[in-house]
Amino acid sequence: MYHPPVAGNASTGVETHPLMPGPHPDAHAEPAAFAPAPAVAQAGRAAVAPAPVPPVDRLGRSIRDLRVSVTDRCNFRCRYCMPREVFGRDFQFLPRAELLTFEEIARLAGIFVDLGVRKLRLTGGEPLVRRDLHLLVALLAQIPGDPDIALTTNGSLLAAQVDRLRDAGLRRVTVSLDSLDDDVFMAMNDAAVPVSRVLDAAAAAGLSPVKLNMVVKRGVNEASILPMADFARERGHVLRYIEYMDVGNTNGWRMTDVVPAGEIVAAVDAVHPLEPLAPLYPGEVANRWRYRDGAGEIGVIASVTRPFCRGCTRARLSAEGQLYTCLFGTEGHDLRAPLRSPATDEELDAVVRRIWHGRDDRYSELRTLVTLDRPKVEMSHIGG
Repeated sequence: MYHPPVAGNASTGVETHPLMPGPHPDAHAEPAAFAPAPAVAQAGRAAVAPAPVPPVDRLGRSIRDLRVSVTDRCNFRCRYCMPREVFGRDFQFLPRAELLTFEEIARLAGIFVDLGVRKLRLTGGEPLVRRDLHLLVALLAQIPGDPDIALTTNGSLLAAQVDRLRDAGLRRVTVSLDSLDDDVFMAMNDAAVPVSRVLDAAAAAGLSPVKLNMVVKRGVNEASILPMADFARERGHVLRYIEYMDVGNTNGWRMTDVVPAGEIVAAVDAVHPLEPLAPLYPGEVANRWRYRDGAGEIGVIASVTRPFCRGCTRARLSAEGQLYTCLFGTEGHDLRAPLRSPATDEELDAVVRRIWHGRDDRYSELRTLVTLDRPKVEMSHIGG
């Protein structure tokens, strides 16, 4: 088991566009059967300890992706995530002592990698407001198993840190960018940050291809769908459109604000013809299309109109050590207490297995007017 060295400071719509694919082929598959290790080694051969069997939940889903929130703070006040009237000057964010240290995060990440996680994504809030984040990246890069280390950021603080992050082992970056129009973008981020602040730092540092995330909200930025596609094609970026979701309790979500994935795909396809792509791996959340002229691809994360719960392989770790098994979860499972008890790695492994074995989350499949009023964790608390 990996032990990190000390790092220092610590209801749905209906898709009608012909290019919209059906459910992922893996979405309803039964879990793979794992053959038990032989109890006795063959004569003349040394016994080898069997590899741990990855846990599966009640719907047969394994863990592949761990999203790690390193802070609940952010320097933006995006309307769909942290509206200023709620997250204002008097809002009580987590005290520093309640945050997991970098060493604690790395230790838990190592346990999750042993359980089958292949991707570690750092999120927030805005992860780059956490001081010396490159030290955490360096710890994660030492975890055996060579997990993919990625970062999701609003990009406004990236230029000053990207070289250290890359040198520490960061492989990929996703930048949230909801419009190329300064007026629209600043109205959405409510922080007076212009588009120019977020565009070029990652590409200049060699983190390629850069992925762009665009949350699309009716009446706000749907006019930016095509300009964003043109921009990503020209720059070689991978663009992901995200349906506006009812995450948390404060963003005033309404179904009428959602621009469905089918409408987004039709708008792009009318100008730049598309063809569907197969998923890259089981549990991929984006439906993907490539341009027929070979100029890259787009994707749409359609949690509202095309739920992908049955294939979801994501776990989320909050900044204070709560494990959430769904983006729309009501409460988490405390890993900080056993981590600091201190529990052994084997005991922590058993805790995570027990939580995952009991998982049956599928909020987006069950979404109704009734479930919309259910209290949910804020997206700024556990990342997207």
